[in-house]
Amino acid sequence: MLNRVVTVAALAVGGLMLSKQMKKSRTQNGDSSIIEAIEVNVPLRTAYNQFTQFEDFPQFMKSVKEIRQLDDKRLHWKANVAGEDKEWDAEITEQIPDKRIAWRSIGGVQNAGVVTFHKISDNVTRVTLQMDYQPDGALEAIGDAFGAVRMETRANLQNYKEMLEKRGSETGSWRGKIDQH
Repeated sequence: MLNRVVTVAALAVGGLMLSKQMKKSRTQNGDSSIIEAIEVNVPLRTAYNQFTQFEDFPQFMKSVKEIRQLDDKRLHWKANVAGEDKEWDAEITEQIPDKRIAWRSIGGVQNAGVVTFHKISDNVTRVTLQMDYQPDGALEAIGDAFGAVRMETRANLQNYKEMLEKRGSETGSWRGKIDQH
C-alpha cells in the first residue's frame, strides 16, 4: 500500500513539475520561446557572413538534413524533429548586414525568430538567437518542457562556433538587405 501511495505522489509531483516547466517557456499565444547566445572568436563580418550561408547549416545543426535556398528570401528546410522527418518553407522577413537576420516559417513546422550579431572586440562577436516555435503533438511538447529545443540550440551554436573558429573564415557571404515586412 505504501508503495502505491509513494508512486501516486511521485507521479503527481512529476506532473506538477512538468506543467510548471511547460508554462515557463511559453509565450502568450502558446508558442515556446528561447534565447541563446554565444561568443565566437572571429570578426563580426565573418560571423555574419557565415550565417548567411544557409545551405551550410547541416554542418553544425545536428537535426537539419538539408536547406535549399529558393531565392533571396525563401528557404526550404528538411530536418528531423523529435524523431520525425519534417519539411517546411521559411521566409527571411528582415536582413541587415552585420546586424540581424529575422525569419518566419510559411507552412509546416511553425517557428519564427531573429539572430543578431554584436561586436565585442575586433575578433570577438556575440551571436544571439531568439526563436519562438510551436511544438507539434504530445512528444514535441514533452521534449520542449524538458528543454530539448534549448539544449539542441545551445549545441548548434557551440558547433557553429567551433566550425567557424577552426576554419577561421566564412565559406561565402550574402550582403544584401531585406527590409522588414
